[in-house]
Amino acid sequence: MEIENCTLADFHQILGNLAQFWGSERTLSLHHPMFLREFGDTAYVIREDGDAIAYLLGFLSQTEPVGYVHLVGVRASHRRKGLAGRLYAHFADVASGRGCTELKAITTPDNVGSIAFHESIGMMPVGDTGSAVTLNYAGPGQDRVVMRKRLDAPPRL
Repeated sequence: MEIENCTLADFHQILGNLAQFWGSERTLSLHHPMFLREFGDTAYVIREDGDAIAYLLGFLSQTEPVGYVHLVGVRASHRRKGLAGRLYAHFADVASGRGCTELKAITTPDNVGSIAFHESIGMMPVGDTGSAVTLNYAGPGQDRVVMRKRLDAPPRL
């Protein structure tokens, strides 16, 4: 299973099977075609038998040397096989090769699975005043956990 650039056909397949990746369609509004049309060289997919089984939608920040991961999804039937970690590592290599010094991802404070995953790949929360949470990050009352990792940091074992 190779990591390849995500195509528009992959994207449409992912949208048609969103509940298999996320348990529901709650993330539908976060899946915008701009990630393929404008940032397609940093959108990746892993396929099995022609079906998208894991994907990462990311881009390189225009304001700091950071590779930002917007979404990473793995079909429930293919979890716990290291696919999300492989996608992150691939994206990190691309981002580093283009001059980025950090990775960044954002999640909600109640998404303990996402926080645990990001910590397991060496990302750490960088919240307000010693807290893991950044208050009002996404607008008034919309707190987020901002995860960061230096790209030159040693891998976490």
